[in-house]
Amino acid sequence: MSGQVGGSSPQTGAHAVVANAVDPARRPDVLLRVRREEGHEVSAWWMIGAFVGVSALVIGFLSFVPGGA
Repeated sequence: MSGQVGGSSPQTGAHAVVANAVDPARRPDVLLRVRREEGHEVSAWWMIGAFVGVSALVIGFLSFVPGGA
């Protein structure tokens, strides 16, 4: 027994929601999110570079804090 009664429609509303789910990154009402073409991903090197850059900025700003070593 599969838990479905008569036909191929889902028995609960949750199954229908999952079946009709839309990728949140492609919703038109989502702001500040880049909508890329299918299959396109950002290179991991951009994230590594961003981490190194932000870390350098934080260390640079902390050098101006008095009382440091």
